[in-house]
Amino acid sequence: MAIGTYGMNAVDWEQRIDHDRLRRERLARLSAELEQSDLGAVLAFDFANIRYMTATHIGTWAIDKFIRFALLCRGAEPIVWDFGSAARHHQLYNPWLDGEKRARAGISVLRGAFHPDAGIADELARKIAVELEERGLSDAPVGVDIAEMPVLMALQRAGIEVVDGQQVFLEARRVKTRDEISLLTQAASMVDAAYDELYGFLRPGVKENECVGLVSKVLYDLGSEFVEGVNAISGERCAPHPHVYSDRVIRPGDPAFFDILHSHVGYRTCYYRCFAVGSASRGMRDAYVRCREYMDRAIAAVRPGATTADIVSLWPRAEEFGFPDEEAAFALQYGHGVGLSIWEKPIFSRLVSLDHPEVLEEGMVFALETYWPAKDGWGAARIEEEVVVTADGCEVITKFPAEELLVAGRRYWTVGGPLTTEREPQSHLNTRAGRGE
Repeated sequence: MAIGTYGMNAVDWEQRIDHDRLRRERLARLSAELEQSDLGAVLAFDFANIRYMTATHIGTWAIDKFIRFALLCRGAEPIVWDFGSAARHHQLYNPWLDGEKRARAGISVLRGAFHPDAGIADELARKIAVELEERGLSDAPVGVDIAEMPVLMALQRAGIEVVDGQQVFLEARRVKTRDEISLLTQAASMVDAAYDELYGFLRPGVKENECVGLVSKVLYDLGSEFVEGVNAISGERCAPHPHVYSDRVIRPGDPAFFDILHSHVGYRTCYYRCFAVGSASRGMRDAYVRCREYMDRAIAAVRPGATTADIVSLWPRAEEFGFPDEEAAFALQYGHGVGLSIWEKPIFSRLVSLDHPEVLEEGMVFALETYWPAKDGWGAARIEEEVVVTADGCEVITKFPAEELLVAGRRYWTVGGPLTTEREPQSHLNTRAGRGE
């Protein structure tokens, strides 16, 4: 499935990513989904949807503020209203927006920070109503992806019928273009490098937050646009999985797993790897073997025409690994599309997929995640692979070794030779778990 090569620079002597084609094909997919819907237009406040529609970006600081918005009407080109001087920048450097014609200044309500009587929401609604009227779409429903309540109410006061538009965006983004696949592969290759540095860094005495800092530096040095998050989980924090790093000091024999989420030209990664530090207990080794087995079964089942139900049926029920139901265990045996955001269609989970299966298609890119707790009650294994669905199967694009449990840290020597890397922690020897009872 590999398309072209993955050099990160633009060159004249080799076919690589074509960003003009990327912009054209994304907009074409979104326009086609809009035409197939019963909507007159889609209005976006979500940064990923705005980027997909308009190929604009003003930095990750504004992702959670919903201050920008973009409109795509049937049979028309998109318009983006942007934050202050960003609009002027787009007019100068984004020729695909036709200058002031479709790159305009505008602002939303700053998550309520503007005074409610300032009329910001009503002005936003007026701008949208004008565009709809000019195109004869005033009576057509408008699909909105995310809306703050003052904005939603203002749109309704302006006589605009507002409905859910997120599905239009997510359907357009479900199957990736060739350039999107190349960017997702590049993003994963940057995480490969981060894991190589992390493997060499892990040892007793380092803290989880230091690991986060190391990974972030490697990614930013490689050109990452945004390190969205680094889960760094070790020792007794592995079970249950807390989904957030801490300042815990890593100790000899600890299990440690990490999830690296970052953005390269907008395209995300979600990429777990699991290690033992210095040595691993038999229980941790067994947990990893089982976690890997569930992963390998899932990957082997991926092909066009298979469904999300086919995949999740290969994974254990929540009750089998210590949870009362699938909602309580959500995202431990899991899969999700990866693109301009880390959770896109399709979703793989026993919570929904058995009753609402989705068909896999060539060109989809998604991550598959498995988890299994160790029998000692505090360690756990966690693995994740990103795959591209090909014509007859899939290609794994996350390349850092994960076939077997890796042991990181210094090798120790005793008078009898090298200290074995499979050993029970001394503090656990005289317990039921330590004795294997």
